[in-house]
Amino acid sequence: MGRIFEVRKSTMFARWDRMAKQFSRIGKEIAIAVKAGGTDPDTNPGLRRCMQNAKSVNMPKDRVEAAIKRSLGKDMEHYEEILYEGYAPNGVAILVETATDNHVRTVANLKSHFNKGNGTLGNSGSVSFQFRKMGVFKLKPEGLSAEDLEFELIDHGLEELGEGTGENNEDVLVLRCSFNDFGNLQKALEEKNIVPISAETEWIPQTLVELDEEGAQEVLKLVDRLEQDEDVQKVSHNLK
Repeated sequence: MGRIFEVRKSTMFARWDRMAKQFSRIGKEIAIAVKAGGTDPDTNPGLRRCMQNAKSVNMPKDRVEAAIKRSLGKDMEHYEEILYEGYAPNGVAILVETATDNHVRTVANLKSHFNKGNGTLGNSGSVSFQFRKMGVFKLKPEGLSAEDLEFELIDHGLEELGEGTGENNEDVLVLRCSFNDFGNLQKALEEKNIVPISAETEWIPQTLVELDEEGAQEVLKLVDRLEQDEDVQKVSHNLK
């Protein structure tokens, strides 16, 4: 009984840690969106996107509203979005998206993470050419025809449509477009009264690196270390 309880407790704390990280990430995204376009989601598509993503990770409505109000405060931190590039062990390319109010601290922390994980923090442009930045929308499949949707959205920037899983392992439709067409596709979905589960930009690797289990675990340990940093929003890699 004690052993089972410890396992359950460990799983529960891991879930809480992951949830706290997601809430923190979206809180920063809200602050950036509000600064760029104001507090009205009807006129600020960036804020609408943040609110959709908040719902997808079960972030309470009152916390979303508090994050919006906090973004207007005089003492609110000014977050700068900076992309860092580097290599994990075994030649795996890594992109680290950050939102930071102190880039000196962020650089120092990332260097430490890469060094401890047997990786290397690189210069701008050193690995990003191996990725393509794309818009990724996830939709509930109920009531939608993937074939019809693909036909209707192809003129609005849709490049790929397939099946995937959501935050809670539910079935979803995954739509991808180029980064430059993100707004066009978002607007087209809104005009069709389709509310995405989530709408985000992602760095999609153009080629993948395949490793044995030991090598892959070494890479994933570094990825996990980076994801735990408070300034890190997302980590992308080209490990298969």
